[in-house]
Amino acid sequence: MKLFGKTDIGLVRETNQDAFSFGSFDDGNCWAVVCDGMGGVSGGQVASEICVEKVSEAIKRSYRKGITVSSAKNLLTTAINAANFAVFKEAQENIELKGMGTTVVAVLALGSIAVVAHVGDSRAYLINDEIIQITKDHSFVQLLIDTGKITEEEANVHPDRNVITRAVGIEYVVDVEIDIVDINDNDKLLICTDGLNGYVPDADILKIIKEYGDSSTEKLVETANNAGGRDNVTVVILTADVQGE
Repeated sequence: MKLFGKTDIGLVRETNQDAFSFGSFDDGNCWAVVCDGMGGVSGGQVASEICVEKVSEAIKRSYRKGITVSSAKNLLTTAINAANFAVFKEAQENIELKGMGTTVVAVLALGSIAVVAHVGDSRAYLINDEIIQITKDHSFVQLLIDTGKITEEEANVHPDRNVITRAVGIEYVVDVEIDIVDINDNDKLLICTDGLNGYVPDADILKIIKEYGDSSTEKLVETANNAGGRDNVTVVILTADVQGE
């Protein structure tokens, strides 16, 4: 499994409130975490950094060779809930951080299977000959899509498209959504904040990854900035090597 990642402040924001981390284990399995913070001048940055740190620490501490999918689901759920409490507690103790929160996508890639946990509207995609969105946004416009009130095309330009319905650190507990994905050799997992998919259409993301391969993270960030760069953007790509596991 090969891992690549890049984060960028964009062209408008004064701070980068995105954060990410990734790593691999001796058995070839790997993990990644991406967060997009929110909350005032510094709150979002604090929230995303706490979340990435807590989730990464929990994964590295609790992972065991031969871990089952069920155990991996529990690991990620527990890790994100621990991060949720840490962000919530920090916000309660510091008035200037009150109301801060963050999205999160955490992935454990276990050979031919990936366990994906998420909260908020940061996304995970499966990339091969096509691009398939794995996660479902916890957002206001997604609720409107689900109830048939707007189309996906209308959601892309809706004035409330950045309003999320679930985030890490806002409440004492958080509901973590889990997806299980089969991975074939040379498939890629793309994890990103909405600074990418909010400005670069899925079809263009697929085209760039096919053309640029291991250099895709740089090109994707460049393309998002060329589209206006009005948000921080973070991209992590995991390329599967199932035959070599």
